[in-house]
Amino acid sequence: MSHSSFPAGFLFGSATSAYQIEGAAAEDGRTPSIWDTFCHTPGKVLGGDTGDVAVDHYHRWRDDVQLMADLNLNAYRFSISWSRVQPTGRGPAVQRGLDFYRSLVDELLAKGITPWITLYHWDLPQELEDAGGWPERATAERFAEYASLVAGALGDRVERWTTLNEPWCSAYLGYGSGVHAPGRTDHADVLRAAHHLNLAHGLGTQALRAALPGRAQIGVSINPAAVRALTDDPADLDARRRIDALANRIFDGPMLRGVYDEDLIQDTSRLTDWSFVKDGDLADIHQPLDALGINYYTPTLVSASADRRLPRRDGHGGGEQSPWPASEDIAFHQTPGETTDMGWTIDPTGLHDLLMRYHRETGGIPLYITENGMACDDKPSPDGTVHDPDRIAYLHSHLDTVRRAIADGADVRGYFLWSLLDNFEWAYGYSKRFGTVYVDFESLARVPKSSARWYAEVARTGELPAASEALDAVDAVGDPVAD
Repeated sequence: MSHSSFPAGFLFGSATSAYQIEGAAAEDGRTPSIWDTFCHTPGKVLGGDTGDVAVDHYHRWRDDVQLMADLNLNAYRFSISWSRVQPTGRGPAVQRGLDFYRSLVDELLAKGITPWITLYHWDLPQELEDAGGWPERATAERFAEYASLVAGALGDRVERWTTLNEPWCSAYLGYGSGVHAPGRTDHADVLRAAHHLNLAHGLGTQALRAALPGRAQIGVSINPAAVRALTDDPADLDARRRIDALANRIFDGPMLRGVYDEDLIQDTSRLTDWSFVKDGDLADIHQPLDALGINYYTPTLVSASADRRLPRRDGHGGGEQSPWPASEDIAFHQTPGETTDMGWTIDPTGLHDLLMRYHRETGGIPLYITENGMACDDKPSPDGTVHDPDRIAYLHSHLDTVRRAIADGADVRGYFLWSLLDNFEWAYGYSKRFGTVYVDFESLARVPKSSARWYAEVARTGELPAASEALDAVDAVGDPVAD
């Protein structure tokens, strides 16, 4: 591997999630998820936006796959809508829902694009939330049954599987700060939900192993925080330790080591006695993995402080209640530097820190960046083109960081840009654009941005241009989606 190239077989992909792009919210047997309910609750989503139509991928999937092929992507990570294939979260599957994913996968394979399925990207069937949601153990059991159904339908076609996407967000933002669906605010429930999400991952992995051919590769995507202390003061260093436990070790401890660390349990003991962890749970959670997905956007900077201003944690914190249990005396700070349209500091060093950390701690599990990208205030030029040089610079710096981590010994095998398309950005509605393909939310027309053309060339060659050439290269790349 040269100083500018990626290893042979490296995956250059893009990622999406079902609720953010599919639309067709009530078609072919699909029933409401917690995000349908949340979006239709006044005041929960900016502008009253919903994912009812999203960007209509459910009807435009064939054209979207052609876009991926034209952009030289060799992998596509997408999620399954649980309530589209199992509307009540229990019982038999709806074949019409599975047929949509069968057709999508077949088209990806026909175009030479590796399909990478994520089983859960935050859209719990509403009936399971009505029964208690993730704070209830039964939800993890239902997830394993759902995993088995999907594997039975698609396992003959799909070899790459992810159980959960960012369980931190599901637990902390859905049940702690309430800024994500289902919008609940109980810190004890955060911890219960985190454990049952871990259990769902473990039981789901076992269900996938039982249903899939031996060649299948199974992993999970976490969004670990690169936690830094504001100063070297012992109190600030202890704040870093505590947030590292709540952000990272609460998930990677059980998944990778089969334990909940004692400091995490002690830090949260006034909220719960952790009696929801049953005998055998940690063994069920600690399953052998073929891949670990890392989602990264920005570092986390903390200090000890009694005068707390609630932060935006991955863009979705900052509500009236903190998402962080037992952390009232910890302050979160904006890290210095340029920011994205989400207000997140652009700092690829945090990605390097995380890749090297998990390289050391996983015992050799291959690593993938399963999400990385930036929101920009993208607008079409008078000629209809969409230029986003800031995103190109962002992608260049983060891909260069990945390449450096590989050179430093990390076994990183792929990068999935977030996101393929501008889409529904959760509580921000349609106000934030992460896509490398611009979507006119009125006509739903797709227009590849400059960043899409640039990334297509990186994917085609497996080479990263020098930083000085990154922006100039855009003009040299022909439009890969021109007729």
